[in-house]
Amino acid sequence: MRRNSSPVNGQTTRVIAPGRVNLIGEHIDYNGLPVLPVAIDRGLEVTFRGSDDSVISCVSRDERFDPVRFSLSETIERGPPGHWGNYVRAAGQALCRARGPLRGFEAQIVSSLPIAAGLSSSSALVVGIALAIIAENGLEFAPRELMILLAEAERYVGTAGGGMDQATILGGRHGHALHIGFDPLVLLPIPVPDSWRIVVASSLVPAAKSGAARRVYNARVEECRQALAEVARTLGEPVPDYVTLRTHWDTSVLLDVGKGALDDLHHRRFRHVLTEADRVTGAVEAMRRCDLVGFGRLMVASQVSLREDYEVSCPDLDELVDCSLAAGAAGARLTGAGFGGCVVSLVGEEECDALLDEMWTEYYLPRGLAEQGRSEVLFVARPSAGARVEEVTA
Repeated sequence: MRRNSSPVNGQTTRVIAPGRVNLIGEHIDYNGLPVLPVAIDRGLEVTFRGSDDSVISCVSRDERFDPVRFSLSETIERGPPGHWGNYVRAAGQALCRARGPLRGFEAQIVSSLPIAAGLSSSSALVVGIALAIIAENGLEFAPRELMILLAEAERYVGTAGGGMDQATILGGRHGHALHIGFDPLVLLPIPVPDSWRIVVASSLVPAAKSGAARRVYNARVEECRQALAEVARTLGEPVPDYVTLRTHWDTSVLLDVGKGALDDLHHRRFRHVLTEADRVTGAVEAMRRCDLVGFGRLMVASQVSLREDYEVSCPDLDELVDCSLAAGAAGARLTGAGFGGCVVSLVGEEECDALLDEMWTEYYLPRGLAEQGRSEVLFVARPSAGARVEEVTA
């Protein structure tokens, strides 16, 4: 990411940062294993004017969020847990530590992403603010350098996440999914067949990764590390990481070893990570050969694993998945951290309208939603380009 010079003070600049939908590969990026998300045609805009000091002042057009104001520095005090301003501060602190001292700006933020829906609105905010700081200060970053930096930056808020969201938001490509590998970070665009439709449906249950939900999320991260360490010790692997295990051993062997070495809980977490990584491999192959049915089967298997082995689904998500499959989806699963949020479904172009109508009738109307709000909770997501900076003309 580069910009040759900073904007003239008072000039208005806009950053557009998309959300993302993960098609398959849930809860494995923080274990270093590949995932298959898409950047989508909904996101947020950060419109800003540069200043002569280090202060960042942000207001959201959504009146539920109070203004945020702080000075850029290498150590920025966090706001209350779960406060949206912590994602703004996360970007500022990381860039100051990497390139500070830096100038700030005044910004307005507008989002078309539903909040706490598992569509990465928080990471889009981190990326959007970071690109605004970079533009204002005339900084240069290689794309992958920035992806890694912002993945680390977001841990400021207290969630032990991986690097999928930042890489997708920065590296998205129109019409493509991204097969993202880690250590080293590699993004491989995979064309999404023109006849496929990606449907996003909100369960109407918030999926906020703060408070109790954050503790559960972070507990899953630790459980995976504990399982990995014990299996690696049992096998005599000197480097305990999932990529090494999958390189040296077949999944069936690893699961047999895990069954003997781990208690039930850790074995189920371990089993999800390994089988989900295998499903990602299969999904990439299915997408390349335009096998909608095969890809859909893998999504359904992923949902079963997330519900039973990883325990991050909930009754509303389960019901919504069942509703989508009954309406004709080739596959459906929760997307994002779980505990609420959205379901992603895959359906053919010709069946899409009927699926949308039936899901609306069967899931949303009984919950009292009005027709005018339909597009906010149920929509087709199109694979889109990554984040960008543009000047605002009068």
